[in-house]
Amino acid sequence: MVPPPHDWTQGDLTELINVAAAAPVPVPVPVSPETVSPAGQRSGDGNLQAVLILDTETTGLDPERDQCCEVGAVLFSVPERSVLAQLSVLLPVATNAAEGVNRIPAHCTRLPQPWRQGLELLVSLAADADCAVAHNVAFDRPWFGRGALPDLGLPWICTMEEVDWPVHLGLRPRPSVRDLALAHEVPVWAAHRALTDCIYLAEVFRRCDDLPRLLDEAREPRQLLRAVVGYGDRQLAKQAGFRWNDPIEGAWTRRLSARQLERLALPFATEVLEA
Repeated sequence: MVPPPHDWTQGDLTELINVAAAAPVPVPVPVSPETVSPAGQRSGDGNLQAVLILDTETTGLDPERDQCCEVGAVLFSVPERSVLAQLSVLLPVATNAAEGVNRIPAHCTRLPQPWRQGLELLVSLAADADCAVAHNVAFDRPWFGRGALPDLGLPWICTMEEVDWPVHLGLRPRPSVRDLALAHEVPVWAAHRALTDCIYLAEVFRRCDDLPRLLDEAREPRQLLRAVVGYGDRQLAKQAGFRWNDPIEGAWTRRLSARQLERLALPFATEVLEA
């Protein structure tokens, strides 16, 4: 056996502990607000500096009739690939018809907790973000500005519809947040809670080497296109991410940027329905 480099005794260790205990504890130095760089300031090249990843849990699917019962948010630094702040708060509701999906009992939303202060923090996080990010913007965005949930006044990026994920990941068009996480080797331990889904997206972003490019391209203008296909070729449209009857009844449609359209090299013609 190799002898230890020092012949310590119990007395030596006790003395070291006593010295450490007697040492003065450093006092944190307050940081002047003037020295803190605002997270939501674009760099000179126009790249996003910070995004606010958002998710909601609701009592139903209709923002006109139902309510948001939970909101989660993660303020994420794009250039640093780092979480800056996060929050999750339940919003009081009388009933929750979707409890079987989100596992949020309505009575828990009414227990004492600082949900108003949580929403104030949400507004502060939004003030430091360049844009909001959600995995299904078409679902999440309509809940903001209704009831207690404030309108954050941010542009939105949809990671399901607007981000062109690398082909080598093997993802289908419009991937679920679960499939997106697993493709980036992010463990999936729960579903249908707001902060959990935000954390999945933050972990995906942290693993993306070309994240700025993906997000910048996701902000490019899009047009609603109809696939010009017959009944026998409808599977081609489906495989390319076009949807039947949504939002145009009787048509296979998808919103695409000019870059996406060129990259897809579709085996069928398209026509513009909406710019």
